[in-house]
Amino acid sequence: MGTPEFAAPSLEALVENKFNVVAVVTAPDKPQGRGQKLTASPVKACALKYHIPVLQPTNLKAPEFIEELKTYNANLQIVVAFRMLPEVVWSMPALGTFNLHASLLPNYRGAAPINWAIINGEKETGVTTFFLKHEIDTGSIIFQEKENILSDDDAGSLYQRLMDKGSELVVKTVKAIESENYQPIPQPESTHIKHAPKIFKETCEVNWNQSSEAIRNFVRGLSPYPAAWAKLNGKVFKLFNIKSTVDRPLSTVDYGQVVTDNKTFLHVKTQDGYISILEFQPEGKKRMTVEEFFRGNKI
Repeated sequence: MGTPEFAAPSLEALVENKFNVVAVVTAPDKPQGRGQKLTASPVKACALKYHIPVLQPTNLKAPEFIEELKTYNANLQIVVAFRMLPEVVWSMPALGTFNLHASLLPNYRGAAPINWAIINGEKETGVTTFFLKHEIDTGSIIFQEKENILSDDDAGSLYQRLMDKGSELVVKTVKAIESENYQPIPQPESTHIKHAPKIFKETCEVNWNQSSEAIRNFVRGLSPYPAAWAKLNGKVFKLFNIKSTVDRPLSTVDYGQVVTDNKTFLHVKTQDGYISILEFQPEGKKRMTVEEFFRGNKI
């Protein structure tokens, strides 16, 4: 059960390792692009490649979906980047249902674990497999694998590595469940658990009254998607690549103020210094470097 690109390598790995994937459950096809052409999810595309039956319910509690799911008689269900399942679905298989989550649970439960780990300046994250239960992302942990967060990582590069690491962990987990060679561990509960709530457009606005490093982490944690943004002369600029610099020459400037030569550099004052914007996307234009922007524009 899964929909986006992140889930497809796990399905591929299961098939390549000769597991009998009896069916795939994914989101209905969605209109995409300028022509709004109906497009299959990456998981559906992968399933069709291997001639695996595909179910695309709009309602996971619909009696006809539940009945159809039962006919496949699955021993085990695997969830990677899918919707919240009703108990009637996750409790169906004899061996249960496990989920792959892109963090070291219990930290970063929620919809956007990769983004928030970078935004919060973490040096390490990972992937976790755990059994589903009522409360989201809280079930007993089966396995975890750690992954370092590099100083120049953005959400895109980390996503790629966790996607690959996750597919290996899914196969390892299925093999362990098949041979009954695993010991699930209940997640520790604490008031200090960090969360990873869904990210909305308003979440992505840069607050210049923060340290340069906090802003750098914020931008890379949202790059390339959904992208941090700021307003300049009333227009929205999406930020993709910035560099933080300690304060020296700009100490008299208020935070959020822009300093530029309109040719080679674009600096914005922060709480403790300034950041240099290297790559951005001005409203209505494509993504570009600051130098490319200044060839035809001024601030």
